[in-house]
Amino acid sequence: MKLQIRVDEESGKIVDACFKTFGCGSAIASSSVATEWVKGRQMEEVLTIKNTEIAKHLSLPPVKLHCSMLAEDAIKAAVKDYEAKRAKLGAAPEEKSADA
Repeated sequence: MKLQIRVDEESGKIVDACFKTFGCGSAIASSSVATEWVKGRQMEEVLTIKNTEIAKHLSLPPVKLHCSMLAEDAIKAAVKDYEAKRAKLGAAPEEKSADA
């Protein structure tokens, strides 16, 4: 399960999200709900989305709870990846100026 986010740099809000999931219907539904729930929210706010909320919203049976866990993990991974890329872009000019 992969989740991609697009963030407005000025507001820090997630303006768009998309996913790629291979798996059962519960996994696909969990991914879809995750993308809808992160849109329009701040980065810190989406980290509070829990798999139990997704599972309850979709009425997932206990045997399918792992699908909602994958969605929660995908949200966290997308935010972490965004922050890492942003930090890398911010660090690159400083490294160049330090070498000059």
